[in-house]
Amino acid sequence: MDIPAGSYVVIFANRLKPDHPGYKEMAQQMMDMVEKQPGFQGAVSLREGLDGVTISYWESKEAIATWREVPEHLQAQQSGQSQWYDHYDLQVCKVEDARGFSAG
Repeated sequence: MDIPAGSYVVIFANRLKPDHPGYKEMAQQMMDMVEKQPGFQGAVSLREGLDGVTISYWESKEAIATWREVPEHLQAQQSGQSQWYDHYDLQVCKVEDARGFSAG
């Protein structure tokens, strides 16, 4: 993933409740939707047991704000708070420097 300096990163760290029916399907639906959002540059999600983190990359804070207000995403946020998450933390950070390496 080639993310340039000046981009924004959203870090969403979370812990699921032990019982979280429908979560996996919703998470996949949100990934399918976000990939089509203007300003979205990519994402990485990791989960170990109930603990997870999704790191998404964006062109601007405005693009992040637009995604936050997409009706299906708003519904997923509400369901997350009422049904799936024990807790979560979300940070928005600006990329000050970006470097990479590829052996290929």
